[in-house]
Amino acid sequence: MVDQCALGWILASVLGVVALYLFFGGKNCGVSNGRKRESLKNIATINGECKSSNSDADIIIAGAGVAGSALAYTLAKDGRRVHVIERDLTEPDRIVGELLQPGGYLKLTELGLEDCVDNIDAQRVYGYALFKDGKDTRLSYPLEKFHSDVSGRSFHNGRFIQRMREKAATLSNVRLEQGTVTSLLEENGIIKGVQYKNKSGQETTAYAPLTIVCDGCFSNLRRSLCNPKVDVPSCFVGLVLENCDLPHANHGHVILADPSPILFYPISSTEIRCLVDVPGQKVPSISNGEMANYLKNVVAPQIPPQLYDSFIAAVDKKGNIRTMPNRSMPADPLPTPGALLMGDAFNMRHPLTGGGMTVALSDIVVLRDLLKPLRDLNDAPTLCKYLEAFYTLRKPVASTINTLAGALYKVFCASPDQARKEMRQACFDYLSLGGIFSNGPVCLLSGLNPRPLSLVLHFFAVAIYGVGRLLIPFPSPKRVWIGARLISSASAIIFPILKAEGVRQMFFPKTVAAYYRVPPVV
Repeated sequence: MVDQCALGWILASVLGVVALYLFFGGKNCGVSNGRKRESLKNIATINGECKSSNSDADIIIAGAGVAGSALAYTLAKDGRRVHVIERDLTEPDRIVGELLQPGGYLKLTELGLEDCVDNIDAQRVYGYALFKDGKDTRLSYPLEKFHSDVSGRSFHNGRFIQRMREKAATLSNVRLEQGTVTSLLEENGIIKGVQYKNKSGQETTAYAPLTIVCDGCFSNLRRSLCNPKVDVPSCFVGLVLENCDLPHANHGHVILADPSPILFYPISSTEIRCLVDVPGQKVPSISNGEMANYLKNVVAPQIPPQLYDSFIAAVDKKGNIRTMPNRSMPADPLPTPGALLMGDAFNMRHPLTGGGMTVALSDIVVLRDLLKPLRDLNDAPTLCKYLEAFYTLRKPVASTINTLAGALYKVFCASPDQARKEMRQACFDYLSLGGIFSNGPVCLLSGLNPRPLSLVLHFFAVAIYGVGRLLIPFPSPKRVWIGARLISSASAIIFPILKAEGVRQMFFPKTVAAYYRVPPVV
């Protein structure tokens, strides 16, 4: 094993170089000021053609998923009149958004929504189990300093959303309406509200000083409020296993399979969700049996033996196989007076690490604190300038979780390249060391300590640990070459993600002017 003192000295040197690269190499600050909008097809000019209108709200929220529902309750609790317009108010049925990290649970508690995980058969999650080549290691969340109620939670996504919608609807100043928002209403460059079709199909308009778009990963409104660069690195194939036990109770399970990871976690007291990652945008056909064959012949031999029979039974169960593309999209906003983007409509990351809801809830806390001192939201240009602080204040937490998701996915995927193989093995072995070697990364993963510098430190610590494994005890020329390519490969994985996230805001937010925005004087 590499001497820990030497490892520490090397890490300090690498971290210094990385910090210099980040400070001088990052050009993207994350807020797109003054750039021409790519499309205005979802902005309508106010012309009075709609049949009816209403304007008694302070804030309109388009979408009532996790972000929209939590935001509605939070802002209404602060005295705002909130009008929520959601396309479908029936219980959603999704195969993602089912695992809330402990950091996300803490934000849920901060918002007063912790009871939304009650009475939905949610399961406590205390960490992860990592499997590779027949070996496994358990990584527990460092929860010793927290209240006994703090842990991860896993559940049916739809049940959780319905609980939050119900809680928001209990407030008299929340109006929850079923309808499809078709466009934003613009007047002189300011968003004044939305145009939507209500439940009966009637074209309607609604007006408010601030419109917040939370219409999810398939958003049809985001293009006018940001520069969307959506990437689809893979797809999830979802199954539900019934009446079986995970090898490590109350833990998420990650199998480092070939070609990419497989996830297992409980979603109720009798059900286990399985998500099989399939790289690329094309998956085997379900209708002609290709998918079932792929799952049985390629995937099944790689899962833990305890789950094999239940997995095969789930594959054979008609209608049980579902697919969903995995999207990632760095936040690249176009600050627009009268409007704001939130949730998956604004920012997405690979769902491997289950960080999406944690980012959304953290963003809501930031926005709540910014809006709380304001009584009047009607000066849209001034409010827009002030809310640029939101894009900066959210960055350290959101970008750490985003970067971790993207980097881990690339490291966990199998590769024929020897350097990538070494990196993958080094990651598994590094986490297996325990102590600070596992606690630090798990703190990042859980959202309990999402610090960008800690992320970079541990990422390169894994790379250097991998190099040490290659060079000790006998550093042959071939091993030295593989070690050099391992460092190069690690840099090629993480630096593009950091650049896309916005280096300056992520690592040096206090150097950004928007960080110091003060509430406008009313």
